[in-house]
Formats: sequence, structure tokens, C-alpha cells
Amino acid sequence: MTAKTTSFSPSLFGLFSSRSEGDGKPKKIRRRLPSRRIWPTWALVACQAGILLTFVILWEIAAVTGFIDAFFWSQPTAIGRTMVIFFTEGSAFVDIVYTFRSTILGFVIGTSLGAVLGMSFWWSRNYALIMQPYVICLESIPKLALAPLIILVFGMGLASKVAIATALTLVVSTLTAYSGVQAVDRDQEKLFYSLGASRWQVFTKLVAPSCVPWIISILRVNIGLALTGSIVGEFVASQYGLGRTILYAGQTYEIALVWVAVIVLSGLSMIMYIGVSWLERLLRKGVVH
Repeated sequence: MTAKTTSFSPSLFGLFSSRSEGDGKPKKIRRRLPSRRIWPTWALVACQAGILLTFVILWEIAAVTGFIDAFFWSQPTAIGRTMVIFFTEGSAFVDIVYTFRSTILGFVIGTSLGAVLGMSFWWSRNYALIMQPYVICLESIPKLALAPLIILVFGMGLASKVAIATALTLVVSTLTAYSGVQAVDRDQEKLFYSLGASRWQVFTKLVAPSCVPWIISILRVNIGLALTGSIVGEFVASQYGLGRTILYAGQTYEIALVWVAVIVLSGLSMIMYIGVSWLERLLRKGVVH
């Protein structure tokens, strides 16, 4: 008399397993992947607001009870009062517009010039090899250390802030565009030439469109670098701007005003980041379609 055994059939990557039924036949059970359902937008926003509100409440309690020194850390109620004064009696809108303008100008100029410079390396390998060490050297130099020199050359006005923001974005855009040039399919280049295309036609019809996705991918990084350059320029020497407000408030120990300027700066950076993200999606849609 032989014993009745239950057989287990092998399955791919463990997705299936066998279970014996009443009649002795194996029953296959499909193992499903865990659910990764995205929460509704309102739920995500509610969680984000809850985390922020909890942090603010704990901060206020810690300042009131003396757990943290309110002189050095301030407290949410004092920051709220200072923010009202900053927007009603201070130069809030002038500072915001000043920082926004220098950031956008530096972002546009640096990204555009860097893209053009990087794509220009396609025209001559000798030119690219000659310029590459200088570009790498400029990338390795801490450009923020050159801010005082740039202020001396361009003055304390808007031009110096734009110059610093441009310097931070230019090299990154150049290297990214050059990477796009190096990634161009050489077989497609040969095909263009075999069909009688000129070098300008190959550049405009193949090289430049191939580099566009690379340039688009750097937009979000560049907007942050441009904002950093503008703020650093305002730290060194400026009459307006959120960076100047932060520097002034720190020197006079107005910690609440420092937090106000940081909060406004954070909001401004988020708005610019959202705007650049929208521009990136628009450009990608145009490239794909």
C-alpha cells in the first residue's frame, strides 16, 4: 500500500503555489503584489498640514516652557507678529521682487549661455578638447568665494546678483549640454551626411533636438543654484533683497525677522520650483510630440 502524496508544482519567482484540494488535485494560488494605491490629494495635504501644525505647536510650547531659549530660537507667535509688520510696514514686496528678478535673470542667462556653449563643442573636437580643462577648472572653483570680486566689478546693484547667479548655473548647463552632444548617435549623423545634409542641418535637425532633453533635465537644479547665487550676492553687499533682510536681522539679533525672511524665501523658492516644473513638463511634451 503506497501513501498518497500531495505534489507541489514549481512556479516562476514564487508567484504561484499549490494547495491540495479535497479531491487531491493541486490548486494554484496567485500571489498578488502589495497594493500601492496613492492617497487622494486632500489626504496628502491634510497630512502635510498636520505635520507642520504639530511642529509649530511643539515649538511654541518648548519656547513658552523654557525648554528652548526663545531669544535664540524665537517662537511662532513672535514670528507671526513680525511677519505682519514686515508685510504691512516693511519692505517685503520690494525685497521679494528684487530677489525674484535677479534669480530669474541669472537662471535664464546662465542656462541659455551654458546650453549654447555646451552644444558648440560638437562643431570641433579640437575646440572641445581645448576648452574642456577650462570648463572643469571653472566648475571646481568655489564660485561663491568670488562673490566679493564680482560685487566690486559689477557694483552693489542688480547686475552683480545676476552675475553670481549666472556663474553658478552656466557651468552646470555647459557640462550637461556637452553630455547631450556626446550621447548623439553617430550612426544617425552618418545617415544625415549620406543623404546630403550639411553640417548646419545636422546640428539643427539632430544634435540640438537630441540635447534638449538633457537641458530640460537641469532646469530644476539651476533654479536652486540661481536663487543661491542671488542670496549670496545680497549677503555680500546689497540695498534690497531677502538675503539683505536675513543679514540685517542676524546682525541686530532680530531672530523673529530672520525666520520671517527664511519663511518668505522658502515660499518664493517653492513657487519658482513649481513654475520650472510646469515649464519642464511643457517642454518635454513638446519634445515627445
